Amino acid sequence: MARYAASISRLITELGKLPGIGSKSAQRLAFHILAQPEENVHALADAILEARRTTRLCSSCCNLTDEDPCQICQSAGRDSSIICIVEQPRDVSAIEKMHEYKGLYHVLHGVISPMQNIGPEQIKLRELLARLREDDRVNEVILATNSTVEGEATAMYISKLLKPSGIRTTRLAHGLPVGSDLEYADEVTLAKAMEGRRDI
Repeated sequence: MARYAASISRLITELGKLPGIGSKSAQRLAFHILAQPEENVHALADAILEARRTTRLCSSCCNLTDEDPCQICQSAGRDSSIICIVEQPRDVSAIEKMHEYKGLYHVLHGVISPMQNIGPEQIKLRELLARLREDDRVNEVILATNSTVEGEATAMYISKLLKPSGIRTTRLAHGLPVGSDLEYADEVTLAKAMEGRRDI
């Protein structure tokens, strides 16, 4: 890193710890912040501190919230018979953007990954099982983990856990994106698309 004043170097170092931010991006962000009026910088710092101070996990779905239970769990308009299981809070936002899904969620905060020493006890599985035991309205669980090796393994693990309960367990279909050509699709994507085919 070029030689900067100690305070600037510290700012660049801290920004560089953010995911997806390399040293060049950290420098650009630092100099952008330094060029802002002081009130804008205070507003940013206050927003970060307030979010960190007030955000916690929903006691029901484990999503990030500033009220407990979260707005989704509180909503009378949601279908409490369906729970969609996702890996991270950002996945809830992605599904909500569709405006199609009206059920509830459960956020795992990770996936089972033996390579990274993450087992079932390190993610929010215990909370999911307790929730399903306590709520007999749930008749379907949608496994919406990512289509990665860890995501698939986690989905399989959960489906085996839920089998004795009799709760219907479904998996999001994976396949070809709209507008893509078959010739450019890889074998795994094509196989998933073939598995997820449906009547028309």
